[in-house]
Amino acid sequence: MENEWFGMAASAAGGGLFGVIGTALGRIAGYFEKRQEQKFEMARWGHETDLLRLQMDAKREETEAEIALTQAQGSWDGLAASLNAEASIPDSYKWVNAVRALTRPCLTFLLWLLCCLVFFGVDGGMRGRIVETAVFAATAATLWWFGDRSSVKERRI
Repeated sequence: MENEWFGMAASAAGGGLFGVIGTALGRIAGYFEKRQEQKFEMARWGHETDLLRLQMDAKREETEAEIALTQAQGSWDGLAASLNAEASIPDSYKWVNAVRALTRPCLTFLLWLLCCLVFFGVDGGMRGRIVETAVFAATAATLWWFGDRSSVKERRI
């Protein structure tokens, strides 16, 4: 019985260590990824600035043509209908973001549930090995997955 507790504690410590190492490696990789993203964003911003200028010129010409047309017709109904149509376009699917947000918590919960089921449901000599493996996986997942959640990241549109 004492060996089981020692093995389980060693597995928890090992899982925690691997979880922390995984988080640290993720942070290091995130640093280099962030640098690369910043270079990409600078190039993208330059491209978007040029694109916005072209769009503003096109919009300006379009607006001038619409104003001339509506003044000639004596009605602004066309412009109002155009603005209402653009405002009614749906954003995106909210359920996709919900599924993404629930993946890590659900997997972590299932790993801890597996750990409990094995601990209380398996008898015999293999119990210690199975429990050690389940504790290792659950601890590593908890510390690694939720270690990345310490800072709020910007959402992309």
